[in-house]
Amino acid sequence: MSHYRERLSPSLWVFVSIALVVPASIIVFAPLTTINGWLVGSVVGVVLYVGLIGTIWAMAPVLDVTGGTVRVGRATIPADLLGECTAYRGEEAREQRGRLADARAWLCIRGWIDPVVKMQIADPQDPTPYWLVSTRRPGDFIDAVQASQR
Repeated sequence: MSHYRERLSPSLWVFVSIALVVPASIIVFAPLTTINGWLVGSVVGVVLYVGLIGTIWAMAPVLDVTGGTVRVGRATIPADLLGECTAYRGEEAREQRGRLADARAWLCIRGWIDPVVKMQIADPQDPTPYWLVSTRRPGDFIDAVQASQR
């Protein structure tokens, strides 16, 4: 039995980008209050930053392969209903997420994670041709799915 677990949490650059909410709050609140406008803006900015980071972290989907089941976010599929799994990186990953994507495919992709894994659906009654999933460790994820199919 295999086990794989990964949270698709944001990269460091996302946290740094969201930090821009602090100076933006200072700019907004400084002229609105005559006393301690900078302090009010700073407090509001820090509270917003912490709230946004907490929300993004809590909403990050989890990839989980356990006991013959593959779970990606809220979606679950038995591993034996999956066909070929292929990893893509770089330009090939961008092509899979964009120009080559099928409108019927199920996607769980995150812009801050480059590699993707394409898992073909082997169930002939399922209208979804494949799942396309972002993962930082595509090789480990595919190995876990294949081991779970055995």
